[in-house]
Amino acid sequence: MIFASWKLALLKMPEDPQKILNTAVEAAQKAGAYLLETAGNLIVDNIDEKRKNDFVTIADKTSETLIVEHIQSRFPQHSVFAEESGEFNRESAYQWIIDPLDGTTNFIRNIPFYSISIAVKYQNQMLAGVVSNPPLNEVFTAIKGQGAFLNNKPIKISQQKDFSRAFLATGFPHQFKYHTPQYMSAFSEIFFNIAEVRRLGSAALDLCYTACARFEGFWELGLNPWDVAAGSLIVQEAGGAVSDFYGRQFFMESGYIVAANKTVHSHLIKILSNYFKER
Repeated sequence: MIFASWKLALLKMPEDPQKILNTAVEAAQKAGAYLLETAGNLIVDNIDEKRKNDFVTIADKTSETLIVEHIQSRFPQHSVFAEESGEFNRESAYQWIIDPLDGTTNFIRNIPFYSISIAVKYQNQMLAGVVSNPPLNEVFTAIKGQGAFLNNKPIKISQQKDFSRAFLATGFPHQFKYHTPQYMSAFSEIFFNIAEVRRLGSAALDLCYTACARFEGFWELGLNPWDVAAGSLIVQEAGGAVSDFYGRQFFMESGYIVAANKTVHSHLIKILSNYFKER
């Protein structure tokens, strides 16, 4: 009984957020070095499909192994929720949410727009996040309440309030093609009312590019928690708003996400909620 109480207290004991962030950055650097060595060198036998046109490679799996092993060497008691290996050790108040390679199709084709995303939740609140783009040597980081950074320099969300001048990013619902009619109707209305739009292929980086004002905003549907966990915190810490298509905080569960400054966010919510009925 005494042992059980001691174990429970240990699980609830707060860790140093900076130590957690440093560990995440180190893990991303290890995985990033491996991905840079591997990019462009995959053979057909190293590429599988989880479902049609949803690829997974030996690089995804090896990157994840490198990340998880590094985390567990520092925080063996923490839970892990990773894209390829799933969830394990659920007792901890801490959970690491890992996407070892976001933008696998870009990676396979040697397009240098892919990322590693590592986030940490503490008692169901996002605590820290790292998104690394190895080809450009860019590392986006955030700790809750301490701001957002790109290569250790502070970043802020765009202050552009004129929706007609907004430069946005999106992702096509290639795994949810039944949503194409609603998506294309919403896309058309957004497209004709803004300046430009891009589809680059890594939701984690789209969120970070929004956080550092390269984009005014980003929207997509059909995403998974590991796609958005770190990037959403980085946007929020940069001063941006993040929600689902209806202004709610269920984007991790639903996979519907909108991120932008508050003004652009409001415009996007108004349009998207009109075409996608509330879930």
